[in-house]
Amino acid sequence: MRKIVAGKLHGIHVTEANLNYHGSITLDPNHCEEAGILPMEFVEIWNKSSGARISTYVILGERGSRCCILNGAAARTCQAGDQLIICNSVYVNENEITGLKPRVLTFDRDNHVIERLTYSVERDRAGRYSFAILDESNAILPIPALVSGN
Repeated sequence: MRKIVAGKLHGIHVTEANLNYHGSITLDPNHCEEAGILPMEFVEIWNKSSGARISTYVILGERGSRCCILNGAAARTCQAGDQLIICNSVYVNENEITGLKPRVLTFDRDNHVIERLTYSVERDRAGRYSFAILDESNAILPIPALVSGN
């Protein structure tokens, strides 16, 4: 079994950090549903602003609020306005990877969804993998090239 990305909220902004709550991350149910993130599911959180990386579980906030609230100990890892990547995962057999189509949402400063993307892995006849990022129209988006130093 391999641990694979199942969905992602990319670039969502922290709306609040609440140290005096039981713990977890509170998210808008609309965002969770679109990305395939379930209530009480464990997620990885990567803070693009500070570099902090944590794991916690999701609780649902008010629908339509666009909230992203770090609670309890997780509140120590961020500040309102920080930009996060929140990712859930699933364990699959390697031969199941081409059937997965993880949903990725990207956000503006006010946590409105600005892009709805899908990750796609395919295999050719020789068994080699290819990876693509598709937009809503299923157009293939360019993947940033790695830059080598001289």
